[in-house]
Amino acid sequence: MTEPTLPHAARLSKSAVMSLAFRDRASLYAAYMPFLKNGGIFVPSTRPCELGDEVFLLLTLMQDDTRYPIAGTVAWITPEGSARHTAGIGIRFPDDESGARVRRRIEELLGTALASSRPTHTV
Repeated sequence: MTEPTLPHAARLSKSAVMSLAFRDRASLYAAYMPFLKNGGIFVPSTRPCELGDEVFLLLTLMQDDTRYPIAGTVAWITPEGSARHTAGIGIRFPDDESGARVRRRIEELLGTALASSRPTHTV
């Protein structure tokens, strides 16, 4: 017996809408994931999800009134109960202008901190 093919709308039912605001450079540095293709951001969460799940994120950065809408995918999961890291998910930015725009803005805000070896939420 094969599983029925779900219509597109039903497949999107796993997608989530999240909001995240950064107030300072240190917390943005800890959450930014430059090693992901197109960049990404770590979102503290205990919401169950799987790699590849779609996430719509409204991201607010310090010193910026813009709320960046990001339609990304889960590319990293730190499970609840991890000894050294905060539970949450890493959201990969999309390979489009919206993803490139938020990545440029984050890297502009972080500046030379990008070269730091300080630990982050993921590595």
